[in-house]
Order: sequence, then structure tokens, then C-alpha cells
Amino acid sequence: MPHLLHTLAARWAAPAAALGLLAACSNNPNGESAGDATATTDSAATTMPADTASAAAPKPVQPTGAKPAWGPSIKPEMQAVIETLAGLGGKPIETLTAPEARQQPTPADAVMKLMQQNNIPMPPVTADTMSRVVMPGVKVRIYTPKNATGPLPVVVYYHGGGWVIANLDTYDASVRGLVDQTGAIFVSVAYRQAPEHKFPTAHNDSFGAYQWVLKNAASFKGDPANVAVAGESAGGNLACAVSMMARDKKVQLPKHQLLVYPIAGYDMNTPSYQKNAQAKPLNKAMMGWFFDKYLRSAADGKSPLISLVSANLKGLPPTTVITAELDPLMSDGQLLADKLKAAGVPVKFQNYDGVTHEFFGMAAVVPQAKEAQALGGGELKAALMK
Repeated sequence: MPHLLHTLAARWAAPAAALGLLAACSNNPNGESAGDATATTDSAATTMPADTASAAAPKPVQPTGAKPAWGPSIKPEMQAVIETLAGLGGKPIETLTAPEARQQPTPADAVMKLMQQNNIPMPPVTADTMSRVVMPGVKVRIYTPKNATGPLPVVVYYHGGGWVIANLDTYDASVRGLVDQTGAIFVSVAYRQAPEHKFPTAHNDSFGAYQWVLKNAASFKGDPANVAVAGESAGGNLACAVSMMARDKKVQLPKHQLLVYPIAGYDMNTPSYQKNAQAKPLNKAMMGWFFDKYLRSAADGKSPLISLVSANLKGLPPTTVITAELDPLMSDGQLLADKLKAAGVPVKFQNYDGVTHEFFGMAAVVPQAKEAQALGGGELKAALMK
């Protein structure tokens, strides 16, 4: 969500951070250029200057100040990211318009700066990308492991940003890391965003993209019978909603769903909302801003597509839920996992202590992110190999 990064899987840090930096400077909320519809080369490989990473040995990432009052248990690497982000001078998202919010410094910028300061080098690129238009206003970016022959499993991925901010570039590293972990093709969806497009637009776009993948997977070396879904934050909400929509409309169900700190309810008085009301990079006020921008009214917040914890969850695919301790959405994810289990759905739940919202893609600098990527990717791979 806010300032969203989702950078860097353990081996994808530099390219993704560079892309996140570009995204923060872009006016295009979908992170795609006008001519990107048929791009087949990997943009991440060319966005970072050759001299960005020093030849010197990498140094440990360490914070410089005291732990924040809202995060007494914060891990040092996570704290360093938050400190660096604060130093970039961004304004509180909840005080801005949506276009202004999309221009703010992101955790991607903070990670890039930390990488430069600590001589963390740019890793090799192991996935090629191309873009396709799947319906009016909706594009996808398809990540294919290099030298893949297919047919390969496919994961449809939904990025975060509160349905309002961030784009495909912002979450590029998370996707690349999961491609590396699974060996699957990933299809990252640029759904239309609020307030220009209110609820349920992002949800309908997400389901439409999923249906497009089922019909067209063979055209990009994918196996249409072997498809899963994944998402982070608002994207985690979308992934689970897509599974529910597929069930209700008698469409092929995903084989698995990976939900990383999903928005799963409209209640902003849960234990984690109260405990982490002032956390960074996501806080309670920002969540209220996201809801205000996406929902048409408070009644939309009670929709099962938003309030997943109150929805009928029976018959959904096996699920992995990952949460962060220092995150207003931690209780959402935990309650959703409990509700899924009660509905008879096989669930793997893992909370990571000492880290914040957006940690998942930061594996180059945050050790817990590396662990979470391995867990999420491993669960996806196991489901898709069956």
C-alpha cells in the first residue's frame, strides 16, 4: 500500500528498486508507457546505471537512530528502510489528492538509497517481460523465466496500493522474486484505480484479467489448467475476491492463493489498527483515505468483496496468508486465516515479527522478507506441481 514498494526479492533488489524509483516519478498509475503493449525485453535490466553499485564489498544495513515509539520491536534493517524513507521528505498520503500521492517518495526510493550506501550490487535478471492489453483500460505484464519452454504454471498477481496508488513497477521486485522461487510464469495485473474508478472496478478488472489468463495462457507458454493467484495488501484482497468470484460464477478455481498482508475487512478498530495506528509506511489514517477514495459509500465496505472476513469462504482454494507485526492490517490477515480454516479451507499462516507493511519485497535488505518470499513461493510451487 502506501508508498508501496514491494521491492526486492533476495536476488531482484536492484532492478526492482530502480523500477520503483521510476514509478515514483511517473504520472502513469499503471506503470506502463503508451507503447508498452508488445514490449518483449526486460526493462529492469536497463533502468539502473552501470556504476550505481560500487565494486566494494556490501556492508550491513543498519539504522542510525533510536527505534520509533510505534515500533519498539522493529528489526534493524527494517528500521533503516523506514529512516531512509522519512529522510526523503514525503508528505502524509492522507493529506494529498490521489495524483499527488502517486508522486510521493516510496520505500523503493529508500531501498535504492540504502543499496547505494551499502554497496549492494545489481543481480542478474532471470525473467523476460512483455505486456498485453486484456480489456479496455487494463494491461498485464507477463514475466516468463528465461529460456522457458513451457507449458509452465501461471500465477496471476495483483499489486497493492489501496486500490489507489502504486503500479506494476512498484511491485516488480516481489513478482521477480516469486518467479525465481517458483519457476512459474507470473501475470501482473494493472487494474484501474480509484478515485477515477470506484468500487467494484478494480475487483471486476481483476476477475476479468484472471479469465483472460485462463483463455490465453497457452499463447505465452502457460498451462491454463495450472493457475494460481497472489497479491499484496489491496492486491491480497483482490486475489481472494477473484477466487470467490470464480467459485460463484462456476469458473475454474485457482489452485492456490497467496495473500500477503491482505485488506480483509472494513473495521479500522481491530487490535492491530489500534496498536499500529501510527506505524510506517502504512497507518490507520492512510487506510481511511484509501477506503474513502475507492468505496462509493460506507455500504460498500460491508460487501463480501471488501470484508472478506464476513464473506462465505467455503470452497476456496488452499491459502497461504503472510502478515507483518507492525502493520494495521495484521489482524485482518490473522482473522481471515482463522475464518478460512473454519470454512474448511487448508491454510498456512505466518506472521513475521519486527517488520512493517511493505516488507515482503525487500529481501535484499530485510532478512524476514527473504524468509517470507521463500515461504510464499514454496507454497505456490508445491500447489502448482501437484
